[in-house]
Amino acid sequence: MTLVLGEDSPVPETAADVEDLVLQLRGHVNQLGSLMPSQEPALLRAQQLCSDGLPEGYLPSRVHLVRLAEATQELIAKIRLDDVGASRPARRLARWKPQINVLRGAVFAVALTCLVWAASAPRT
Repeated sequence: MTLVLGEDSPVPETAADVEDLVLQLRGHVNQLGSLMPSQEPALLRAQQLCSDGLPEGYLPSRVHLVRLAEATQELIAKIRLDDVGASRPARRLARWKPQINVLRGAVFAVALTCLVWAASAPRT
């Protein structure tokens, strides 16, 4: 998608470049389609664009490519939105697991505290 929709991305020069990008986007739509309900309107629109043939001519083929990239981007946004909503309850139930550096810092703080305490104890 970035190759098509990115601000700095060049317009594909040859028809073969356009066909390659369309094939890649069709593959993305197929993969994304397995992650969402089959009657999702965004998926149906993307599948319709995938099933349409690549138009003849320079401008129509590039317009079709951009529309297909936008439809793919919409599917990704929809999946991310659904995943965020679905994963929130699971995160509340998940147990917090500290990172290794947090554990190292805690051990260092305890060791330093013991050292200071031992050094300040009266000697007999």
